[in-house]
Amino acid sequence: MCSRFLSIAVLAAWPLVAAGTLRVCADPDNLPYSNRQGEGFENKLAEIIARDLGETVDYTWWSQRRSFLKNSLGADRCDVVMGVPAELGNAAVTSPYYRSTYVFVTRADRTLAIHSLDDSRLGSMKIGIHMAGEDYTPPAVLLGRRGLAANLRAYRLTGAYGEQEVAGRLVQAVASGDVDVAVVWGPIAGFYANRQYVPLRVEPITDSDHREIPLRFSMAMAARKGDEQLMRKLNDALARNCTAIQSLLSEYHVPRVEDPKDVCVSLPHSPVLSH
Repeated sequence: MCSRFLSIAVLAAWPLVAAGTLRVCADPDNLPYSNRQGEGFENKLAEIIARDLGETVDYTWWSQRRSFLKNSLGADRCDVVMGVPAELGNAAVTSPYYRSTYVFVTRADRTLAIHSLDDSRLGSMKIGIHMAGEDYTPPAVLLGRRGLAANLRAYRLTGAYGEQEVAGRLVQAVASGDVDVAVVWGPIAGFYANRQYVPLRVEPITDSDHREIPLRFSMAMAARKGDEQLMRKLNDALARNCTAIQSLLSEYHVPRVEDPKDVCVSLPHSPVLSH
């Protein structure tokens, strides 16, 4: 999941923009988060925040690969990046507005109901996982430590520049039966599971003993360090729009878990969805 914040290539020049504009750096081909057509939930969130502030969104499109933040936000090509881990250390971050988890995705007709990385049935299964370049996702590392490396089937998290919906291929592999189970970051799992031709189950990993390699992450918005005025504006806008934000996340089937630091914690959170 943290592999989303990765290297980049410039896809467009960045003109000077007028006052009243919220400059956002985003990936042009990265559903369910963002795309050039504005179809991702982070596109919709940017619109909610900008509208609240009386501004309009102006995008700089960059592929989210290595050094994405350094070469976009850090180079002053935008003011805001949506959907970063709240624990991010190289930028200022808002209060988190949702917390999600890695999940298991299985076909509903198999009634597997897998919840733990220690489930003995995994030893006889083909387990789909994401890789970003040479980097494994956190649950893939934990599965490897359990002696299940030979069971893993790697699928790319990102593709070539301009290649669309690459992350969804892992969920499609569950639907087609190419893998028995996939271990996927929640927002990707929920979005693509809901679009398959067969019903899928999306269930959270309930293991809670992985402090060294966490499986749950709170998500926030990033701005440059020191821009305290913008941070106050963003946090205030998030607080004012909690209901709309939670509705948006539900629309995109984003699994959520409680976080006491969440700016919207007082509102009910949707459970992890089953399909």
